[in-house]
Amino acid sequence: MFETLGLEITPQAAALWFGAAIGLCFGALAQLTRFCLRRALVGPMAERADARAVWAMALVVAVIGTQGAVALGLFSFEGHRFGAQSVPVLGLVLGGLLFGLGTVLARGCLSRLTVLSATGNLRALVAIVVAALAAQATLQGALAPLRMSLGAMVVPLGALPGAAWLWAVVIAAAALLVVLRAGARWPSLLGGAAIGALVPLAWVGTGFVLFDEFDPIALEGLGFTGPWAEALFWGVAAQVTSVGFGGGLVGGALAGALVAAIVTRRFRLESFESAAQMGRSLGGAALMGVGGVLAGGCTVGAGLAGLPSLGVSAIIGFGSIVAGIYLADAVLVRRGGAQDLLPAE
Repeated sequence: MFETLGLEITPQAAALWFGAAIGLCFGALAQLTRFCLRRALVGPMAERADARAVWAMALVVAVIGTQGAVALGLFSFEGHRFGAQSVPVLGLVLGGLLFGLGTVLARGCLSRLTVLSATGNLRALVAIVVAALAAQATLQGALAPLRMSLGAMVVPLGALPGAAWLWAVVIAAAALLVVLRAGARWPSLLGGAAIGALVPLAWVGTGFVLFDEFDPIALEGLGFTGPWAEALFWGVAAQVTSVGFGGGLVGGALAGALVAAIVTRRFRLESFESAAQMGRSLGGAALMGVGGVLAGGCTVGAGLAGLPSLGVSAIIGFGSIVAGIYLADAVLVRRGGAQDLLPAE
């Protein structure tokens, strides 16, 4: 492709700019639609239906688009972690539960905090930095031995039984049922559909369009745990490392959300109101950084982009995240601690 177009650019550099373009669209759309799984599950009761509809609509498009691209032979999940036949179940479950707990404590998952940090929300920005530090520590730092130990305990579960198209139809139909029952407004649903379209676009872009057998890049999709760790490592050690799709994705998401916030006049500086709120937010961010790595992704990486792969590891990881969110919220409400948490919105 590069030779045909006469471009003097490496595949990794192209992936960086491609990630930035995807991130720009995601950031703007996520800000306009208030895209957030936590809000859809345990947010204010009056907002849950609309938030669920937006998230479910995104999943419908993501599943159909991703499996359609796979069926056309544009790319394959063979060799990708979502396509693994043996999965570290304990690590996935533990990571998902930790991420879910962190999402409730920080009042937003990594994707939502990324968007909010670009709108002037300083508590979200600080939480993102802490989450990135924790993720990097789990990938290559002091917590890496724990990650490798949990990753070594794999269970040969294989792939989902039956035809892939059948599972795609089941997941898409279930998500579409959520959309229909929510009765959300069409602008919100269109925004959710646009977000969902970014999922197959990212897979096809990195797995087919930018593929170069002489200088291969990794097959990557939407997600914020690994990309934030990558961006952080590049920021402090740019001379010994480089960034690709993931670094471009987070940079683009910040830019897109900032532009959307300014255009809609929603940009305003916000900070913590107490030390207790700050402690809970930063603790939750640290849990998300560790949990996101162990679970194989965040609510977007393991959920919105992972579920369409039909990978068993993505299903287990995302299911554990959802369970963690519900459990954490139930415990906080029962103990009356939810009133001390500052909403991320």
